[in-house]
Amino acid sequence: MQRSDLTDLPTPCYVLDQAVLRHNLQIIDRIRSASGAKVLLALKAFALWRLFPMLSETLDGVTASSLNEGRLGREQFAKQVHLYAPAYRDDDFEQIIQFVDHVTFNSFSQWRRFQDRVGYADCAMRVNPQHSEVEQSIYDPCATYSRFGVTAEQFDHQPFDGLNGLHFHNLCESNADALERTLDAFDARFGKYLDRCRWLNFGGGHIITREDYNCDLLIELIARYRQRYGVEVFLEPGMAIVLNAGVFIATVLDIVHNQIDIALLDTSAAAHMPDILEMSYRPEVQGAAEPGEKSHTYRLGGITCFTGDVIGDYSFDQPLRVGDQLVFEDMAHYTMVKNNMFNGVNLPAIALIDSDTNDKQVIRQFGYEDYKTRLA
Repeated sequence: MQRSDLTDLPTPCYVLDQAVLRHNLQIIDRIRSASGAKVLLALKAFALWRLFPMLSETLDGVTASSLNEGRLGREQFAKQVHLYAPAYRDDDFEQIIQFVDHVTFNSFSQWRRFQDRVGYADCAMRVNPQHSEVEQSIYDPCATYSRFGVTAEQFDHQPFDGLNGLHFHNLCESNADALERTLDAFDARFGKYLDRCRWLNFGGGHIITREDYNCDLLIELIARYRQRYGVEVFLEPGMAIVLNAGVFIATVLDIVHNQIDIALLDTSAAAHMPDILEMSYRPEVQGAAEPGEKSHTYRLGGITCFTGDVIGDYSFDQPLRVGDQLVFEDMAHYTMVKNNMFNGVNLPAIALIDSDTNDKQVIRQFGYEDYKTRLA
């Protein structure tokens, strides 16, 4: 999406390109067809339900981590709903089982607590293969002292009756070689239990639609497990489904100077792009480069009163001016699902475009009532 195509949209605004989504879904459908795996949308990454009819034409369902996500999946996606949470509340669980097909437990104590209440849901246990592939510990489910999953030492000698699957998740934006190493670790610790399982969930973090992803290796790994153990295999990517399908647009409100030039935008890293601060990453901006590479360098600052509300430092060919629009790349995943209204700042608008047909529409804008009704 080029800046010239977005100038008539309100800012700040998330913009989703349905043509890119279709491209991503074609890649995923090839993997499904060639490997026999079932692919689920991870709602924790992307939950724009207006697009669920398009996604459900290819994907086999959704994976949720809460009652609200499970209900949204059942009502709007209308295919399989898998759910995993580190722990379940009694009152939530009574409702959860009305919406889900598969439930994964994080511990045998939770399984014992709820096993008589699962109804028709197919149940699994999340395991910890104790193998790390993620550099940032904040996103490593297998980091030391992780609260996710049962280790092999804890798993041994536990009653397995009533459980039909195993579930692991230790990847984040990872290629298929990371999955291959993980499966070796998983096999060594948990392979002996798979003859008692009907299905195995490889979790998320597979960046399937990135150009350098080894799809052939992924297909081989899935097929190998299906043949060796006779299990159904699930994948639950989130980011990969909407990779490069969305941008985020913002407007320069003011330029100030305090030893460096600072462009104040009508958006916020803390409220609208929280992964910038959580992960300490720097999103790409169309037409911009690293600080100092081009003639004019600016620090891009947010609109809230949080001191650390800074997006990053960028350089541009021309000076920024009040009213200029900036386009942040690849902002569909972990943005809308994480945003907030700190300081009473409105949530960004949401727009859909189709670069194949040039269709464009704003599907949601937010205002005072959205802020007011969040609290009593």
